[in-house]
Amino acid sequence: MQRRERTRHLIELGGLVQKAGLVELTDDDRATLYGALLDLAIKAQDDSNTLALWKRRGRRAFEAEEKSDMI
Repeated sequence: MQRRERTRHLIELGGLVQKAGLVELTDDDRATLYGALLDLAIKAQDDSNTLALWKRRGRRAFEAEEKSDMI
C-alpha cells in the first residue's frame, strides 16, 4: 500500500513538472531539469521568502486552472 501511495505521489510531482512547461522548455533533458531543481532548492534555502512566493504563485495558478475548467 505504501509503495502505491509513493508511486502516485511521484507521478503527481512529475505531472507538475510537465504542467509548468519545464519538459518542453528543456527539451526533455533530465540533466537540465535536475540542475534547475537543484538551483531552486539552493535559492529556497538562501531566501526564506522564496517558498512563500512560490506557494502563492502556485495556488493562484491552480485556482485559475480550476476556474477555466469550470467554464
